[in-house]
Amino acid sequence: MSRLKISEKINMLISIYGRVSSSNQENEGTIETQLSAVYDYASKNGYTIVQKYIDNGWSGDNLARPGLDQLRLDAKKKLWKAVLIYDPDRLARRGAWQEVVIEELQELEIEVLFVTIPQPKTDEEKIMYKMRGVFTEYERMKIKERFRLGKVRKANEGHIIASEAPYGYDFVAKNGKRGDADFHQGYYKINEYESQIVRSIFSWVANDGMSLRCVIRKLQELEIKPRKSKRGVWNTSTLSKLIRNRTYIGEGYYGVSYAVVPTNPIKKEGYKKIKKSSRRSKPKSEWIMIPTPKIIDVKIFSKAAQNLAANFLMSPRNTKNEYLLTGKIWCGCGVRRSGEGPQKGKHLYYRCTGRVKNFPLPPSCFEKGVNARIVDSLVWKGICELMSSPELLNKQIERWYNCRENRKYAPVINYDETKMEISKLKDQESRFLKAYAIGAINVEQLKEYLGPIKEKITNFKNQISKSKSESDSIIEMKLPEKSQIEIFSNKTAEVIKNLNFIVKKAIVRNVIDKVVVVNGELQVYGFIPVTSDVNVFTDYRNGASINRHDVMVYSTSSIPFTLAITLPPPLQRGVDYGFRKAA
Repeated sequence: MSRLKISEKINMLISIYGRVSSSNQENEGTIETQLSAVYDYASKNGYTIVQKYIDNGWSGDNLARPGLDQLRLDAKKKLWKAVLIYDPDRLARRGAWQEVVIEELQELEIEVLFVTIPQPKTDEEKIMYKMRGVFTEYERMKIKERFRLGKVRKANEGHIIASEAPYGYDFVAKNGKRGDADFHQGYYKINEYESQIVRSIFSWVANDGMSLRCVIRKLQELEIKPRKSKRGVWNTSTLSKLIRNRTYIGEGYYGVSYAVVPTNPIKKEGYKKIKKSSRRSKPKSEWIMIPTPKIIDVKIFSKAAQNLAANFLMSPRNTKNEYLLTGKIWCGCGVRRSGEGPQKGKHLYYRCTGRVKNFPLPPSCFEKGVNARIVDSLVWKGICELMSSPELLNKQIERWYNCRENRKYAPVINYDETKMEISKLKDQESRFLKAYAIGAINVEQLKEYLGPIKEKITNFKNQISKSKSESDSIIEMKLPEKSQIEIFSNKTAEVIKNLNFIVKKAIVRNVIDKVVVVNGELQVYGFIPVTSDVNVFTDYRNGASINRHDVMVYSTSSIPFTLAITLPPPLQRGVDYGFRKAA
């Protein structure tokens, strides 16, 4: 190996990666321990660390991690020549996933280094490395099972398995070791202040017949705040769990439920630290009862549960009403509207959910409710007229074309000249790196020279990306031909009459993207999928079609549409929107 190659190896630019699984490890500074060992290893081998990727509180069972994803993206840009990791299990817990990432990086000519073990070179070393991964995964499963059995044993012995006590108790952590004079397991201790509040809550529900919202209002008036709340107010779900918690009558339970992956998650964010974020109840025969200090009498507990169930059944909010635009209608303030049926469903309204979310605090939106029956009728009528009229559909296509033409932009910059500037800057960057490799400049000088260059390169790339996104701002869609529209409209006009509510709702969910109530007007946005075979039936739950427009709009000929429907004026002062009587 030549002296230049040895120098390049010694002064190799590398990145480092670290990961810890739990918040406890994060708080205890475990990541700092890993990085300390990584820094020492890099210093001894003469490596220069130019980038750091950290995943705090991310499980090794999950390959989709923000830090690791950024590392894999930057590897393609060749920002560094190697990545240094403390141990293979920091990369991933499963051997197969380790292999996936390592092979991906090696194909990009990125070397993967570990502090705890040398990089395998021969076939025999590679096989031993894979076997080590298998044994590591096996050991992890054994540890997991030992932890589970240990918890079951402790629960059967009557010891608390928790890190935080319910409201009304303090958790006294385990102290010492078995055999010590001051040894004791973790247990619940009654918190005198909170327990008095718990007794009051049960009394209000059991003896005074208060609903949960009345209890919330009472607690707010007394300025009694829960332990954890960003807004400093109680929530109905929190109180509902509190009143159903049998810990307060001396019956704590372990193993009531188990974690599962949610089938229909509310939040669909890209990264999830915990995959199994939902819970499913176990059969009651599998629950393990743990004695706890009693705060509430069994009779009061039972009476509160009965009153709570009665309130739920008798509540006018639980009357089942039909709302066509559920999940589709929004308020002008940017918050969803939800259905509400006072007087046992005699009147149905779509009201802004901001006032519900802010309760018991003052509302942030003062928009009035709109009559749900009238809104549903107007929107359905508008959709039917649009879908069964070739002229109206063609007008929507014409509108869309006009919008596209008006929104097109000429390129703001010259792409070729900008790319030439980027190429010149990259040549300068390469010369500085070579100068550093042969010792002509030190690390501080390298950073000083490369900083402005990288900033200029990033700016030029952003200019190109922004200019392209502006000039190609309109997504090309597959629009239907006039003959297709004619056939579709004729068939729709025949079958769309006299449909039941479930089928209407399925059509609405397929066609409408959003309905916004603004200044007495309904602004309806969506896509109409134009097909030769018009089906208007559904057997899917709640009338929700499994083929939503957001997944088929680019595979099926679709017409984007916008409707503006004026709401009729109110009949009289203080009454929500309704049709004016004919003169």
